[in-house]
Amino acid sequence: MIFFKPLLKLNNYIKWKLSSNYKIFRNQKIIFYKLLKEQGHCNFNYHLKTSKRDYLVRKFKYHNHREVEFKIQNMAYKRDISPKALLLDRKNNLMICEFVEGVHHFRLTQQELKRLALTLKKLHSIKIQQQPNNLKKNFKFKHKKVYHAFKVIDSFKSEYVLGHNDLHPKNIIFGKKIKFIDWEYAGKTDRYFDLVAIIIEFKLNRRDEMTFLNSYFAKDRVNYKKLEAFKIVYRTLWLEWFGKFERGQISTI
Repeated sequence: MIFFKPLLKLNNYIKWKLSSNYKIFRNQKIIFYKLLKEQGHCNFNYHLKTSKRDYLVRKFKYHNHREVEFKIQNMAYKRDISPKALLLDRKNNLMICEFVEGVHHFRLTQQELKRLALTLKKLHSIKIQQQPNNLKKNFKFKHKKVYHAFKVIDSFKSEYVLGHNDLHPKNIIFGKKIKFIDWEYAGKTDRYFDLVAIIIEFKLNRRDEMTFLNSYFAKDRVNYKKLEAFKIVYRTLWLEWFGKFERGQISTI
């Protein structure tokens, strides 16, 4: 029942828009419009099926600036690793995207690990002109382990890339191709943040971790000191933001 009012309001709003302002819905009839089982922390997700195609409608819970998210998602779409973002309505705080078929995996086979590593590498190869994310400002509390971890990280050269920065299983769709969704936190960051996200969120054992890292780095060397430091940073960050029970995939440090 918690989703009834947002669903009813948004459903009526979309129907009105279908017959008025949204050009992408011209000459289309709604077949169904339903709340998806999988929901994000910051938005309501709906599957909209019309007489011509399927759409994902994301109604944001909070009024945030989404232009960068919209831009980055379409940059990733051009590399075939994300559904296309079709429309951003800032006034009504929603985004409409392509709907992609696939499944979420919480455990990965060796082949899926290799595919995921190559997909992530493709994301990290996209060039973006942006100031890097400052991870340190996201910490509310003083953790000795975290400050030591940042000291280790700062001792190495930054490896900035376009990162997704929220790669848990519900934001990765496995189908004929792997697609990343929900680009709210995407931006320029060190590549190791996304790498440890996969390792931690999918609870990779040592063998799986080696398969994933070797597939990503190929002939390049893995900086294991930096990797372990980022694991501490990642675990602490999400525990502070969401808590281990709400996020569902994170264990304690």
